[in-house]
Amino acid sequence: MKQTLIRGLLNLLPMALSLWLFWSLFASLDELGKLLLTIVHAPSPFPGAGFLLVVALVFIAGLLFSVSPVVWLWSWVERQLMRFPLFKSVYGSIRDIASLMNRDPSKPKSQQTVLVRQANGGYVVGFIMTDRPPQPLVDALPEGDWVPVLFQLSYQMAGITSLVKREDLIKVDWSFEEAMRFNLTAGISQSAVTDHDHHHKPGD
Repeated sequence: MKQTLIRGLLNLLPMALSLWLFWSLFASLDELGKLLLTIVHAPSPFPGAGFLLVVALVFIAGLLFSVSPVVWLWSWVERQLMRFPLFKSVYGSIRDIASLMNRDPSKPKSQQTVLVRQANGGYVVGFIMTDRPPQPLVDALPEGDWVPVLFQLSYQMAGITSLVKREDLIKVDWSFEEAMRFNLTAGISQSAVTDHDHHHKPGD
């Protein structure tokens, strides 16, 4: 009975948490839309109208950002706000993460999965996020072809960026998304896929 309960929990919990997160996001955006409607003294005609309003505004913003004058104006506002050190740190980090998520599939990916040998003979999975470190680091480092490598920590949105010589990297033909999932879950996601394949063989 205990094993049955655990099996049910392990199968239902990921789905329940995912639905809860999406519902929370929907509810938050809907409340934001209702607040905007209240500001302009407009009634909310039906449940979910606030959410649809936010989606429509985001869509309109996407259309506007395809117009050169709007892009130039937004860039100018960004440059003015980036003069404030605290805002620059917070906004710059969020913008970089958003840029990473908004990669164009038609363009070659700059992120490369690599292995780096440790002193004890083991290897760690890392990611080349950019092909060249900033010039101040290049000037400070010893002579060599140094590359910034991200080492993602498991079960948390944190990682360590280390500068490694290119000659010490082993490139791996593994997609950034799959390798990142492997690192974030300490390999459990890969094991789950393998176990699923073993339990659902064709013809069973």
